[in-house]
Amino acid sequence: MDKNINETSGATEATAPTARAHDAGDGGAVAGPVRRFSAQRKLSAVQGLFRGESLEAVSRELGVPVHRLAEWRDRAFAGAEGALKERTRDERDEEIARLQAKVGEITMANELLYAKIDKLEGGRPLARRRSRT
Repeated sequence: MDKNINETSGATEATAPTARAHDAGDGGAVAGPVRRFSAQRKLSAVQGLFRGESLEAVSRELGVPVHRLAEWRDRAFAGAEGALKERTRDERDEEIARLQAKVGEITMANELLYAKIDKLEGGRPLARRRSRT
């Protein structure tokens, strides 16, 4: 941005509104400084959409582009889906975790034993025993 423009308008690059085309496809929202919404306000807007309010009406009411509302709605759906998939932990989960840890310990012990065997053998295989017959 030009330095002279910033000094005359009193705006900095970070706070100056971005220039947009008249019909930028923003869903009817008025171009201006980007507003930040709290999670509670976003949730309230998405709840309105879930209740059946039109996307365009909520967009005009809040001054938020339609694509942004659709993004909030999709993220809310994804979060709700994840919350509903989650189940409470029970005794079986604790037992599974304990057994997985045990398998890990046994695997580590086996790897250490194999490494020790290789070191003791010095790279040569164990001698075969002859049968006593």
